[in-house]
Formats: sequence, structure tokens, C-alpha cells
Amino acid sequence: MASATDTAKQSRKRRMVGYFGLLALASLIWSAQGTAVKFLDRQMGPFAITFAPFYITTLLFVPLLIRKRRQRPDAVHPTWDDWGKFTLAGVGGQVLAQLGMTWGISKSLASNGAVLNLMIPVMTAVLASFMLREKLTVLRIAALAIGLIGVLLMSVQDLRESSFLEMKYIAGNGLILVGCFGSSFYNTYCKGLLRRFQEIEILIFSYITASVASLPLLIWVEPFHWSVFWAFDWKSWAAFAFLAILMYGASMLFFFAALEHLDVTVASVSLYLVPIFGVLLATVLLGERLSTLAMAGSGIVLAATILIVKYDTSY
Repeated sequence: MASATDTAKQSRKRRMVGYFGLLALASLIWSAQGTAVKFLDRQMGPFAITFAPFYITTLLFVPLLIRKRRQRPDAVHPTWDDWGKFTLAGVGGQVLAQLGMTWGISKSLASNGAVLNLMIPVMTAVLASFMLREKLTVLRIAALAIGLIGVLLMSVQDLRESSFLEMKYIAGNGLILVGCFGSSFYNTYCKGLLRRFQEIEILIFSYITASVASLPLLIWVEPFHWSVFWAFDWKSWAAFAFLAILMYGASMLFFFAALEHLDVTVASVSLYLVPIFGVLLATVLLGERLSTLAMAGSGIVLAATILIVKYDTSY
């Protein structure tokens, strides 16, 4: 007969598997972002592609926020200090991440962006150790390192095509790194806000501040006309809906639902799944061949994920 300790361990493992299932779903959605952007760049500029779906997501989220808070009479009402934190999360996180990535890749190479994105889990782990006092255990460092090795094997072609030190790409590469930092900062900083607010509240409040802050920038740099939608074909509409509903909406809800129960360092390991899903989508949807290195790298990344799920005993 199983002891109480064994039952508790099995329950913890089931919860961990469930949380990583949510993270895997989020990674699957994020892996398709590049494909969606390609369908939209025929009619829209990079700033509009980034922020127009983001605004739609924010508007769709507001009724959900109102409903959730009405169901919780004891919900905390944000103070001015809280709004300052949401603004920092929205501007220093979302705006910086989305703008840095989009603008940076437009001034650099897609291969540079793919390689530099590998820094996000590492940056996140370092920030979490300073900002949240999370422990960088040997197991977590090993999982991050193993995952990084696996993704590097999958990124051999990107490494061959990358040009980090060419002067014409320096500015773009710098912006991509700024975007990576923004993404890492957002994930880490929002984890600290979970002490007072639910994940859905943090997500929507930060989206509202990010939308307000980015709208003048969009109008100034790349004036957007809603008439552009008349030029959309069904692929463009599908891509726009994907970004608004799944990319900025569902994926972030999945990620935050898991983040409420996991350390940021642990959750960041799942980000290495993004290139795995990207390769699989390219194989299934575009008919690209899956190379031996890609298969080996995928196996190594999955091993790193299993290592965390099975042996991390922090929960």
C-alpha cells in the first residue's frame, strides 16, 4: 500500500506534468508566430503587425477581466503604486519585447534573431535569481545547459547563416537582445506580482498599460489605417486572428497559469520547446525534411524538460 509520502510525490509529478503541458501548448503557439507574420507583411508594416493584433487582444480581454473581478468580491483594487508596476511590466516587458524583436529582425537577419532568442531562458534564470531570489540549483543549471546544447544542434543552419559582427547588423542585433531582455523581464517581474493579483489580472492590466504606451509610437512611426483590412485574403485574416486570439491571448493565459505554480527558472526551460515545434510545423506544413541534427537536438531538449519535470523537488 502506497505511503502518504509516495502519494504526495505522485500528486506533485502529475501537477508538474500538467503545468508543463500548459507550457508546451504555449510554446507550440509561439513557434507559429513567424509563419503568421509572413502572411501579414504583404499588407502591413512591422509596427502594425506587432501592435494591431495586440490591441484587439486587449479589447477582448477587458470583458473577461470585468467578469472575473465581479465573481471575486474580495478582489484587490489596484492602487496607484500597483498601476505603476503594471506600467513597468507593460512598457518594460511587452512593448520592449515586441518592438525590440520586430524592429531588430527588420534591421538584421532572421537567423540572427533565431540564435539570439536562445538567450531568453538564460536571461530569465539570471533575472529570477536576483529579482525573486530563486535558487539556481545544479539540476536547473544542468537542464538549461542541456536544453541550450539541444537547440544549438537544431540551429546549425541559423548559426552558419548568422552574421553577428557585421556593422550593418549591429543595431538590429542590439534591438533583438533588447527584445530578449524585455521578454525575460516581463516573465520574471510578473511572477512577483502574483502575490497580490491573479494571473489573468496581471496579464490584462499590463496589456492595457502597454497598449496605451505603444499607441502614440505606432501613430508616429507607422501610421495605421484600418482600411488595410479590405486587402486581406483568408490567409491574412487567419494570421491576424491567430496573433490576436492565440499568440497574445491563449498562449499567455497558458503560460501564466503554469507560472503561478512554478519558479520562473523552471518554466523558462520550456522555451526551448519553441524551436522543436517550429521544426515540426515546417516539416508538416511546408514539407521540409527533418535533418538528423534536428532530430538529435529535439531529443536532447526533451531530455532536459523531462529532467526538470521528474527530478526538481522544489514543489
